[in-house]
Amino acid sequence: MGAPPGYRPSAWVHLLHQLPRADFQLRPVPSGFAPQEQEYQQALLLVAALAGLGLGLSLIFIAVYLIRFCCCRPPEPPGSKTPSPGGGCVTWSCIVALLAGCIGIGIGFYGNSETSDGVSQLSSALLHANHTLSAIDHLVLETVERLGEAVRTELTTLEEVLEPRTELVAAARGARRQAEAVAQQLQGLAFWQGVPLSPLQVAEDVSFVEEYRWLAYVLLLLLELLVCLFTLLGLAKQSKWLVIVMTVMSLLVLVLSWGSMGLEAATARLTLSQRALANIHSQLLGLEREAVPQFPSAQKPLLSLEETLNVTEGNFHQLVALLHCRGLHKDYGAALRGLCEDALEGLLFLLLFSLLSAGALATALCSLPRAWALFPPSDDYDDTDDDDPFNPQQESKRFVQWQSSI
Repeated sequence: MGAPPGYRPSAWVHLLHQLPRADFQLRPVPSGFAPQEQEYQQALLLVAALAGLGLGLSLIFIAVYLIRFCCCRPPEPPGSKTPSPGGGCVTWSCIVALLAGCIGIGIGFYGNSETSDGVSQLSSALLHANHTLSAIDHLVLETVERLGEAVRTELTTLEEVLEPRTELVAAARGARRQAEAVAQQLQGLAFWQGVPLSPLQVAEDVSFVEEYRWLAYVLLLLLELLVCLFTLLGLAKQSKWLVIVMTVMSLLVLVLSWGSMGLEAATARLTLSQRALANIHSQLLGLEREAVPQFPSAQKPLLSLEETLNVTEGNFHQLVALLHCRGLHKDYGAALRGLCEDALEGLLFLLLFSLLSAGALATALCSLPRAWALFPPSDDYDDTDDDDPFNPQQESKRFVQWQSSI
C-alpha cells in the first residue's frame, strides 16, 4: 500500500531508508519494511549489535585508562602536599562532561515524550481503523442474513404461489439466483479476514510495550540525572566516598545507556452487488404488476421482499461510504505520521541522548579517579571552628576556667 494522499515522508525517513542494511552474512537487504522476513530481522539485530560493540570498546578503553592510571603513576615524594599539574583541568573536564550529560538527559526527556506521542497517535489510528472494519463486518453479516432469510422464506413462498405460471416462476428463480450471488459476493468482501494480525491486536500490543518502554526510559533518565547531580556535589564538597559511589553508579548507567541504544519499528464487488440488487428490484416490480392481479396471495411475500431489498440497499450505501477508503486512508496517514514523524523523531533524540550519555559518562569515569586523587586527606584540615560555642575544645576550656575560679 502506497503513501496516502496528503502525506509526505520527512527527510529523516528518506535518509534512514537510504542507509545500507546487511544480514549476518553481510549481504545487502532491501530497505522495505518487512519485519516478518528473516533477513530484515537479522539486519535489525546487526544494528543492535553495534550498541554492544560500542559498549565493549568503551569498557576496554576505560579499563586500559584506569589500569595505566593506577599502575603507571609516578610515586609522590613523602610529605609533598603540592597538587599535581593539570589537576584543575581534570576537575573541569569532569564537570563539563557531567553538564553535557545533563543536556543529554533533557534531550532524552523530549525524545521520550515525542516517541510516546507518536505511538499514541499510531494506536489511535489503528483503533479507529478497527472500528471501521468492525462496522463493515456488522453490515455485511446483517445483509447476508437478510438475503438468506428472504431466499429461504419469501422467494420460496413466491415460487409456490406462482407455480401455475411458468414464466413467473422463472422470474422468481432468477431473483433467487441473483440474491444468492449477492450474498456470496458479500461473504467474500471482508478481505482483511485472512490477515494474521488485526488492527485491534496490534494497537493493544503496541500500547502495552510503549507503556513499559516509556516508564523504563523515565527511570533511566532520572537515575542518570541523580548520578550527575551527586557526582557534581561530591566534586564540590571534595567527598571521596561520594565520588567513589557515583563512579560505580556511572559505570552502571553507562551500560544502560548503550543498552537503550540497542533497543531503538473492495469497492468493485459492491458495485456488482448493487447492479444485481437493481436487477432484482426490476424483476420484483415486473412480478408485482403481472402476478398480484392474478395471485393476490403473492402480494405479501413481494412486499416483504421489497422491504428487505430497501434495507439491503441502505446497508450497501453505508458499505460504499465505509469502503470508499477515505476513512481508512485517513487512519493510514495518521498512523504513518505518528510512526514516521513523531515516533521516529523521538527515537532519534533518544539515540542522541544515548550517545551523549555514553560519551559523558565515559569521560567522567576516566576523570573521577584523577579528581579524587587530588582531594586533600581528611587529617589535613579540621572542620571545627575555634569560635564555635558548641566546639568540644571550647567547652573543655570553659570547664577548666570554671574550676580555677572556684
